[in-house]
Amino acid sequence: MGIGDRLKEERERLGLNQTEFAAKAGASKNSQYNYEKGERSPDASYLAAVAEQGVDVLYVVSGERKPAAAGSLTSDESSLLEFYRLMAEPDRQSLVRMAFALAKAAGHA
Repeated sequence: MGIGDRLKEERERLGLNQTEFAAKAGASKNSQYNYEKGERSPDASYLAAVAEQGVDVLYVVSGERKPAAAGSLTSDESSLLEFYRLMAEPDRQSLVRMAFALAKAAGHA
């Protein structure tokens, strides 16, 4: 998997189409397309802009995820967060309501 594939994966993880993502990065849709196809390489300004949008730039460039801070998220918590990020907004809201209800039923909310 190359930089373009990982960039596309991160864009999709954030729930954005190419046009939306390119606009947030200060690039054209055509540039975004070329980056994702591996026909062009993004420059540092572009990578800094997408990092501000939540892209894991280390992953895009190297294929390695940012190391988690000690005591941060467990593997299950990371998976749940990743699934949440892939959901449409209405589904995210439903999941939050369900999590709150379950925590309340367990006496924690």
